[in-house]
Amino acid sequence: MNIRDILGLPVLASEHGKDVDNLIIWVHWLMIVLFVGWLAYFAYALFRFHRSRNPKADYVGVKGHASNWIEGAVAVVEGVLLIGLAVPLWAKAVHVPKEAESTVIQVVGQQFNWNARYPGKDGAFGKQDMNFVNSTNTFGVDPNDPKGKDDVVVMHEMHVPVNKPVIAYVSSKDVIHSFKIIAMRVTQDAIPGMRIPVWFKPTQVGRYQINCAQLCGNSHSAMFAGSLVVQTQEEFDQWLAKQPTAGAGGGGGFD
Repeated sequence: MNIRDILGLPVLASEHGKDVDNLIIWVHWLMIVLFVGWLAYFAYALFRFHRSRNPKADYVGVKGHASNWIEGAVAVVEGVLLIGLAVPLWAKAVHVPKEAESTVIQVVGQQFNWNARYPGKDGAFGKQDMNFVNSTNTFGVDPNDPKGKDDVVVMHEMHVPVNKPVIAYVSSKDVIHSFKIIAMRVTQDAIPGMRIPVWFKPTQVGRYQINCAQLCGNSHSAMFAGSLVVQTQEEFDQWLAKQPTAGAGGGGGFD
């Protein structure tokens, strides 16, 4: 049994997820070291300053500057960890891959489901405008734009090919939601009026739950019914080809 089993970490199905898990493991090791260290210091203080060893109070206190040097050393170490480790790793994590090499989808949360939009055969999304958003046009697609006629819109179940980066542009139709796929180790708030990219690279074929990590109303739990299906490129292409397009009167009825 390793520390992953001890911590009970969930199934991992993305390339960068290992780094996320490693960070969790490192933080736990750090907390263990700090806990043992402070507990040892507490025990030392109880022994060193017990009233039997110090029957009379000392009102002068510490005269040396060792504590100042220790605090300075801690600040330097924290600075090195922040500038030399945390910032570079964060910069690497937020670097979005090229769209031409990725599966690009638009994700919109609403009370109480997840919607996803895929570009059609032309590989381009149709134009969008907030004025077009209504009960049947979640993404606000311009019905007069021919590029949007072959777009595909699905609800609750999203499909992506394995071993290929996925860029999801996340937004919301109503209140703040939070797009979370635990197996992919990604979480991104869905905020009305904003389209925020989040990306991951799935590495295992399977079906994974999509969660809403932000309390969004009385039926918040209904958004946990969403699924991400990871499949081979061939299976994904076949699935996408079978979906009704906006121009055919499906996928949201944009005609």
